[in-house]
Amino acid sequence: MNHRRLTLRVAAADVPRAEALLELAGAESLSLGDAADDPILEPAPNETPLWPAVLLGALFAETADLDALRVLVERSCVSAHAFQVETLEEDAWRAAAQRGIPARRFGSRLWLAPSVDSDVPEGLVGVRLHMGLAFGTGDHPTTALCLEWLDAHLRRGATVLDYGCGSGVLAIASLALGASRAWAVDNDDQALVAARANARLNGCDARLTIGAPESLAPLRVEVVVANILAEPLIALAPMFARVLAPGGHVVLSGILARHAAVVAAAYEPWFERIGTAEREGWTRLDGKRRVG
Repeated sequence: MNHRRLTLRVAAADVPRAEALLELAGAESLSLGDAADDPILEPAPNETPLWPAVLLGALFAETADLDALRVLVERSCVSAHAFQVETLEEDAWRAAAQRGIPARRFGSRLWLAPSVDSDVPEGLVGVRLHMGLAFGTGDHPTTALCLEWLDAHLRRGATVLDYGCGSGVLAIASLALGASRAWAVDNDDQALVAARANARLNGCDARLTIGAPESLAPLRVEVVVANILAEPLIALAPMFARVLAPGGHVVLSGILARHAAVVAAAYEPWFERIGTAEREGWTRLDGKRRVG
């Protein structure tokens, strides 16, 4: 079946509202780009994930009423303009939806794929993502290192906090791998939109609490995973120590190799057995919460 691709330009402040309307209208995938159509897939950890003016794209079934949708978006988002609609043949729309990020395995069990790809190899656990919504598609080494740790070490029934969740991929993967419940927090509104959309896509939204850091209620979890930056990771060490149960695990990524030692030192008062893994100049740290 053919599909149609809708593109429009919108101010960054209107992006969450526009995306919500597109999703409610049946969008099968969403993407964001700047004026040069440079998509957000896996920006470097220190890059801003939205531009002042955003090119928003969505793929719809051929039967979708995009004329009515256009009127609704224009009424709800005053900055929306430059609507374009094109029909895509089957092969073309599938390639556009996947946006160049192929399905792939992480570790021995986890299979990560674009939202339009529901095929999961036998014996693997599948997670699908709306590629292009926010940081966290698995294509960046920092995300891959965290996914591999979860695949190898996450205990079935564990509780998980994904701090700086981006697309929500780490929390969602944790639930797919057997975690009983997860919390995902981020201070970026776009990340929260993405995480909620991906949670619904994977049918795990009932077990995943998503919100801003200040909305996080007091809790105690068995795993904290944080793929952010060295400086905030250092500042968050006491908080992570408080929310982790004795014997629980912290998994830290987004750390340039040259910063790994100073981040590890910040966690040593509360954590033991701090291990490292490196890839393409990035380091993952993991440690066990001291007992007592």
